[in-house]
Amino acid sequence: MRNIRFVNEGIYHVYNRSVEKREIFVDDQDRFRFIHDLFEFNDEAPAVNFYYKRPLIQSYEAKPRKIEQQKRKLLVEILAFVVMPNHFHLLLRQIKENGISNFMHKLGTGYAMYFNQKYERAGSLFQGTYKAILVNQEAHFIHLPYYIHFNPLDLKFPEWRDREIKNYKQAMKFLENYRWSSFLDYIGKKNFPSVTQREFLNEFFEGPENYKKDAMKWLKEMDLEEIEDFTLE
Repeated sequence: MRNIRFVNEGIYHVYNRSVEKREIFVDDQDRFRFIHDLFEFNDEAPAVNFYYKRPLIQSYEAKPRKIEQQKRKLLVEILAFVVMPNHFHLLLRQIKENGISNFMHKLGTGYAMYFNQKYERAGSLFQGTYKAILVNQEAHFIHLPYYIHFNPLDLKFPEWRDREIKNYKQAMKFLENYRWSSFLDYIGKKNFPSVTQREFLNEFFEGPENYKKDAMKWLKEMDLEEIEDFTLE
């Protein structure tokens, strides 16, 4: 049983990894699917099944269903996200009672059903229940969006975690070309703008230009030990 009680307005770092650390975001279709699931399942109303029978979705912006008549009622605010080959990170703020629990149940179940059908497999896709931790100190909150957005550096610049990157400009360029996170939207480049609710973080970090500048500074000066209890890995 989960030993955390989600509270409204609470901000949580949420994380889950695949079973056996297998790759579960194999191609762009999978990654687009999961990101659209982030959008689609963040609603009190259930998803319409036929929407998920579409083939490859490649829109830069997740959009509401055309037949949708009622305004969406969000379960959570998705402040930040990243999709990696075998795991994902989310920074969520709960805005409805049981919002995170309901959202994560829909997200995990929906993507697992899609993946198992596509790859003709059965059984659990994730390593048990997702992990979550309340972020209740500003000192930790300041670091987490950067940490989440910098996870893709593991794919090409794994030395970033030890502060041994030799070319920071190349590392930042790699991040700016990695589509599968909310980083681009936070630095002012339209990618998946409808998936995240960015007003809170944009105000906190004083806009896209400052976020990009401070991201470079954080990459150079970070100390992951300061937030190791909040990274969940």
